[in-house]
Amino acid sequence: MPKFFLSYVPDEQAVLTGEDGRHIAKSLRMRPGETLTLCDCIGMDYEGEILSIEGETVTIKILACTKCAAEPTLKATLYQALPKQDKFDSVVQKAVELGVARVVPVMTARCVSRPEEKALAKKVERWRKIAVEAAKQSGRGILPQVGDAMPFRLAVEEVEAAGGVNLLFYEGGGARISALVDESVHTLSLFIGPEGGFEASEVELAAAHGIRAATLGPRILRTETAPIAALAAIMQASGNL
Repeated sequence: MPKFFLSYVPDEQAVLTGEDGRHIAKSLRMRPGETLTLCDCIGMDYEGEILSIEGETVTIKILACTKCAAEPTLKATLYQALPKQDKFDSVVQKAVELGVARVVPVMTARCVSRPEEKALAKKVERWRKIAVEAAKQSGRGILPQVGDAMPFRLAVEEVEAAGGVNLLFYEGGGARISALVDESVHTLSLFIGPEGGFEASEVELAAAHGIRAATLGPRILRTETAPIAALAAIMQASGNL
């Protein structure tokens, strides 16, 4: 069933216009009487029936409201070191599908990709659009956020202030996910390094701020593979997969 996000869903009727209305009317070619799902971006789904379509304006009758079953109990934030080329596009898409709440691009010592401020701003805007589309496709109950890029030190300080379980996945070894995450964990942050991995000084800095080193096993994964493997394992360990 098609899903659309609104900042507010009325009790009886809702109206979709603009891009969403155009998508319903022209791309999906939906008709009055067909049903769709509206989401209020804070975890509630609303089943709706199309009453009318006039141009790009779609009027919807609200039939029922339920908590979104697809939204995990764990609020996870991915701090991903900026990779080369367009790999971050795929990371955002797959991380959102797996249930992440927020993705933050991070500049670490070994990041090869270092776009200028204007170019980076355009990339962040594209990543935010990718996150929205992935949320719609996967039936999420919120719109996961993509934050502005930040230096590693500031990211570490932000995570320490936020609390929760905080992990840095390090090829040099660490604890297994099963020993760090279970169904009692509801807030978690994870760091993934760039193509060259984290410097030892960065691992030490993270540890000094209460971030634990974790492992994804004996194989060294690519920077775009590691967050997907980590999130899948974390969702499994927390009872969300």
